[in-house]
Amino acid sequence: LTLWWLKGRTRLAFVGTSSTNTMPVVPIKRDLLFEQLGRSYTETEFSHICFDFGLELDEVLEDEDKQIVFKIEVPANRYDLLCVEGLVRQLKVFLGVSNDIPKYEVIVPATPQQIVIKESVLSIRPFVVAAILRGVTFNEASYASFIDLQEKLHQNICRKRTLVSIGTHDLDTIQGPFSYEARKPEDISFVPLKHTAPLNGRELMDSLSEGHLKSYLPIIRDKPAYPVIYDSKGVVLSLPPIINGEHSKIELSTKNIFIEVTAVDMTKAKVVLNIMVAMFSVYCAQKYTVEAVETVNAQGGRTAFPDLSTREEIVTLEEINGVIGLNLTANEASALLNKMSLASSPSQDGRHVSVTVPPTRSDIIHARDIVEDVGIAYGYNNLKLTVPPTYTVAKQQPVNKYTDLLRHEMAFAGYTEIFTFSLCGRDENFKMLQRPEDGSAVILSNPSTQEFQVGRTTLLVGGLKTIGGNRDQALPIKIFEVSDVMLQDKSTDTGARNRRRLIALYSNTTSGFEHIHGILDRVMLVLGFKPGKQGYSICASEDPAFFPGRRVDVLLCGVKVGVFGIVHPQVLLNYGLSYPVSALEIDIEPFLDLRIASKTTRAE
Repeated sequence: LTLWWLKGRTRLAFVGTSSTNTMPVVPIKRDLLFEQLGRSYTETEFSHICFDFGLELDEVLEDEDKQIVFKIEVPANRYDLLCVEGLVRQLKVFLGVSNDIPKYEVIVPATPQQIVIKESVLSIRPFVVAAILRGVTFNEASYASFIDLQEKLHQNICRKRTLVSIGTHDLDTIQGPFSYEARKPEDISFVPLKHTAPLNGRELMDSLSEGHLKSYLPIIRDKPAYPVIYDSKGVVLSLPPIINGEHSKIELSTKNIFIEVTAVDMTKAKVVLNIMVAMFSVYCAQKYTVEAVETVNAQGGRTAFPDLSTREEIVTLEEINGVIGLNLTANEASALLNKMSLASSPSQDGRHVSVTVPPTRSDIIHARDIVEDVGIAYGYNNLKLTVPPTYTVAKQQPVNKYTDLLRHEMAFAGYTEIFTFSLCGRDENFKMLQRPEDGSAVILSNPSTQEFQVGRTTLLVGGLKTIGGNRDQALPIKIFEVSDVMLQDKSTDTGARNRRRLIALYSNTTSGFEHIHGILDRVMLVLGFKPGKQGYSICASEDPAFFPGRRVDVLLCGVKVGVFGIVHPQVLLNYGLSYPVSALEIDIEPFLDLRIASKTTRAE
């Protein structure tokens, strides 16, 4: 619950019950870090280094061994910085301690190991890629980092294993070719990691239902078949995306590591595999060398992974200087990019810079990402403030001015303002409100959670969830929100448009219908619209989200612009609410358009 004090009144923002997304944090022991960087720094000095590189020294603490640990916050799309190995490698180049920009080599044996995808798994988790690290030498710190990187990737790009999951195995304990297939839970039996007795799929789900893996179980629990990876002797390597087998577990003494990555998104699977092998191939007998594994798809096609090839990007000096506001030469821009571990060279005419993008930088999609790295290397604090070459007179957008006036009036009427997410669940937006899916919602193709599947087409969802999340507040609860909804619109460039709406909700032991009706009249009064055919009017509504006989459409010049009434008891039940709720939701843009049109007519 966040509070702002504005002009003597309180605005309360209820942001729902979802957890706040945080940036990934990499813990690293200070002494180990300074040893690898080649010198010591004060806490303040190192904090400044992190800031200059686009990181943040989030926290400094002591671990159980009384050693100082730095917790470093990294950008969510920099997967190569999620482990100590990648972080130190980048900082050493940035600080000029080293110019070692790795060149990775993929070795494809004459008879490579294979992992064969069976047709049975295609409808469940269809993709798998794999690779081998040979001659690995771990110590306790690097072994812990190897395990920790997997977990950080699982929480980040893997979206808590829903899109991608990683399995690592001691290659010397298993034998290829490997089989990736799906079987009925009862037909799968193996000893899971950190277990001593074999369990079948159903028993495994019950066994893990109270452990730290319980949040991942719903990914496959209700599937008719579970994905599973076998070796040529029928040994289970893993049950993706839940758990590995005890038989092939990785230990500190492991020398040859088989890494398999299963996924529903092939692009992310390849990124994850590349990061795993690129970060830890430094510990192989042949540094930065990875052995390829051949994936055989259900149709018999063969592809070797990983793909650690680089790609070339050409960036114009005009774009670099134009975006950042500098006057760099091609040589200077190239030197700054080398400082960011992006091997680059200027063109002969000095108008372009050729950049080699390594396989670990999946965050670099186009030239503008490279320009950003030039800015980081130059130092944003070193940029000089300049007056823009053009000027204009600032003026508030009419819809925002209208919105602010409405917010004040609603607050003066005793209602508390809320801010809710613009994304919501598909069922929340339609089924739970008893409204049919009419094709108006903007649907996310790759939602991170079930709570963020569509752009909301109504503010009612956030209002009801806010009341549900504040059941312990004293009654009555009187809240409002003035925000945008998203609607599909094929006539626009983006295929969608925003509409500014107002919602007010009243919850008490009684329905409070008269309160909501009163707030409608108050809003119409302050907006300057009177009842009547040329103003606003009301008529019976058929909106299934509201109780029959207690639901009303709001009309402006005969056109529907909103609805109010008592929320249907089944809708209240769907949102877990115990007390009656009355709600008003109106589109405020038609009122604004009429006012602007009226002023234009008078001016003419």
